[in-house]
Amino acid sequence: MEGTAKRRRRASGNAVVEVALLLPWFAFLFMGVFDFGFYAYALISTENAARSATMYLAGSYSVAEGEWQAPAPASQPGACQYVLGELRKLPNVGASVTGCSATPVQVSVQQPALQADGSYMTRVSVTYRTVPLFPLPWMAGQMTITRNVEMRIFGD
Repeated sequence: MEGTAKRRRRASGNAVVEVALLLPWFAFLFMGVFDFGFYAYALISTENAARSATMYLAGSYSVAEGEWQAPAPASQPGACQYVLGELRKLPNVGASVTGCSATPVQVSVQQPALQADGSYMTRVSVTYRTVPLFPLPWMAGQMTITRNVEMRIFGD
């Protein structure tokens, strides 16, 4: 019995030493997963914002007497509202951002162009700059995400 108690007393500090050695690795791992989650959400939100603005612009064609006409000029303010609607839940956008011409959100709209097949194509580019996060060696502390979406407008 006495030998068992001595062994327990000698081994009682092992767990504390192991935790002390591994805690920095677990902290870096947690911060990396945390950063990756923010970046993944920002990537998905930016892609959705570009897609919804392009769909808005693609729906702005005009029909006159049953014939397809050139789409109305692309509306950057209208596309901006769709982009901001998709990006509202991102940390540095919220309700404070009202325009799409400066950081953190920039929107570029290309005027509808006639294609060789007789269809029209519209294009939207959305750029979003993330909030500064933990600067880890394998991940940047801040990212700039740009997504371009093109959509054709076909006639029936």
